[in-house]
Amino acid sequence: MISPASDLRLLRPFGLTLWAVIAPALAVLAIGLGKPAGAVSALVVGLLLGAAIMAAVYHAEILAHYLGEPFGTLVLAVAVTVIEVSLIVSIMLGEGAQAQALARDTLIAAIMITINAIVGICLLAGGRIHHEQSYTQSGVSAGLAMLATLSVLTLILPNFTTSAPGAFYETKQLVFVAVVSLLIYATFVMAQTIRHRDHFLHQIADANDHAHEDAVAPPKALAAGGLLLVALIGVVFLAKNLSPMIEGAVASAGLPRALVGIIIAALVLAPEGFAALRAARANRVQTSLNLAIGSALATIGLTIPSVAIVALVLGLELELGLSMKSTVLLALTLLVATLTLSRGRTTIVQGVIHLVIFATYLFTTIVP
Repeated sequence: MISPASDLRLLRPFGLTLWAVIAPALAVLAIGLGKPAGAVSALVVGLLLGAAIMAAVYHAEILAHYLGEPFGTLVLAVAVTVIEVSLIVSIMLGEGAQAQALARDTLIAAIMITINAIVGICLLAGGRIHHEQSYTQSGVSAGLAMLATLSVLTLILPNFTTSAPGAFYETKQLVFVAVVSLLIYATFVMAQTIRHRDHFLHQIADANDHAHEDAVAPPKALAAGGLLLVALIGVVFLAKNLSPMIEGAVASAGLPRALVGIIIAALVLAPEGFAALRAARANRVQTSLNLAIGSALATIGLTIPSVAIVALVLGLELELGLSMKSTVLLALTLLVATLTLSRGRTTIVQGVIHLVIFATYLFTTIVP
């Protein structure tokens, strides 16, 4: 006869909610089915994708409670970015020269989604509940300074160099920028986790920061970490499998193909977005900002070195320079982020401003 304790272990393996264990496994199994053939299969894949996203957020929260901040947010940001970079590299290996602008399009979409959409939604949702929210200014300012430097070096400077025509870097320039990108991101990680960890922490008396919860046991944290990785793999590759359906819907609506890349990037970044939103609603806006800025930095700092290696090995050219329209929006994003996140407190005003910029980015993508 099965005891009640055995029943509980079956329903909560390693102390985890059962659906959060099953969802990542089903998502990974669904990858093997390939691209959806019809509306019904696309709906099923979409539902599994949504379940995998929510499972990733669930497991990330457990890891954040176990590791403490800012390690918890760093794990989620790096995990998502590593898998996203793997996806970009796999597409480059498959499409070759046809994917020369893929890295650029992914980077600008990721910056706009993290710094405008995620930050905007978090500040709006958190401000609506808590009116004003506070964070540690020094860490956010350091992150934005690094993001501005990386963005200009990778996405704007190629348009103004003369060693290679157009929006391209010459080989030595590409190697230099790849090394600098990795160096800046490594410096950010060291500052966030070791040398200046306190700059990325902010304690609020009424914040829901897990202080009242029981400590997470190591086996539970280990299981959550493994399932987080599985869930993120499911998110990325199910999003990739859904892309033909998305492309078909976008094409049938007469919309620009660039919108497909934004949708895919949004799906891949969804776990971080939901985790950041939950933190903002719990009055932990510092965690939200750590996730958003850290994700943008990780996207550039890990993507550029990876795609540079692939490009050099395969003899491909990387088109990194942005169009003038995208350059203006990127400059506006960096300027506004520097101003809105410059005083250690946020309100819904800053959230609305960032969302307006993101809406402008989407609108000018659809109506160029």
